[in-house]
Amino acid sequence: MSFKIKAALASVVLTLSLGAATTAQAAKRLTVPDPDWTGGVVTCRTIQYVLENELDYKIKTVSIPGGPGVWEGIVAGDLFYNCETWPSYNPTKEKYLKEYGGDGSVTFIADSGIIGETAYWIPRYMVEGDSSRGIPASTPDLKTFADLNKYKHMFKSLESGDRGNLIGCPIAAWACEDQQRMDSLGVDFYAQALGSETAHWAEIQAKYKRGEPFIAYAWAPHWIHHALDLVEVKLPPEAAWPDDVTFKYANPELMKEHPEAVEVIRKHRLTNAQQAGMIYEIDVKKRDVEEVVEEWMEANQDTWKKWLP
Repeated sequence: MSFKIKAALASVVLTLSLGAATTAQAAKRLTVPDPDWTGGVVTCRTIQYVLENELDYKIKTVSIPGGPGVWEGIVAGDLFYNCETWPSYNPTKEKYLKEYGGDGSVTFIADSGIIGETAYWIPRYMVEGDSSRGIPASTPDLKTFADLNKYKHMFKSLESGDRGNLIGCPIAAWACEDQQRMDSLGVDFYAQALGSETAHWAEIQAKYKRGEPFIAYAWAPHWIHHALDLVEVKLPPEAAWPDDVTFKYANPELMKEHPEAVEVIRKHRLTNAQQAGMIYEIDVKKRDVEEVVEEWMEANQDTWKKWLP
């Protein structure tokens, strides 16, 4: 065989090999939504860590507010999976998910392990006072939403006018329906949305530091309950959020193409306590997300090795 023929054959083999490698590499690239709350980011990053470090996937994250846009992206196949979905905040589930009466455009994978609690809270010093800061009890009998109207003058703000001010759900896409809830209960309050999770917690902390009255939307697991002494204001059962058993779902066609990735997502679980510890490091200690998650993964290999296919 002549040198030229050998060289030509070698070139063909190399081209085919490179093409196969490129195709294989492209096949292991996934695009997923990046949640707009820290707990969701933590959940997603722990899945991403395993997919990238153990199964050689390349994950591209897209920042998108939780809500209809995420569902539509997954239905269209532009996004692969969503790693932490709170049922109370996602009425779109009833359109696409069979388990909620939808058309099956997306597929339920598994629970995420996080059990969410949502409510409205006031600082304990409003009910019991705080002798260490010289704050007297201002609303000693404020326990439920039925008690709010008689104290609304204490919660007024520039935004609320003559109504009381509720520091409501920070992000409109979450579909919290704070104002509708106030109106349906006959509570004369204005639901203020601050536009971001960061602004929301900063406002609450500032008011708490000054010893001012406030009522605010919050959820658990979250570091705020460790940082501040808050008391839940009870909603009537018909208006209260149920506890949220959060879950993961994905595009059914992409699931067929990536069975190993689906198996990791299916087996993955975080507890409230595990997630809250990482949230605290990120939001309170201001540490980098990737650093905190990598540190947790390295310290908890016995946990996440069980997620592997």
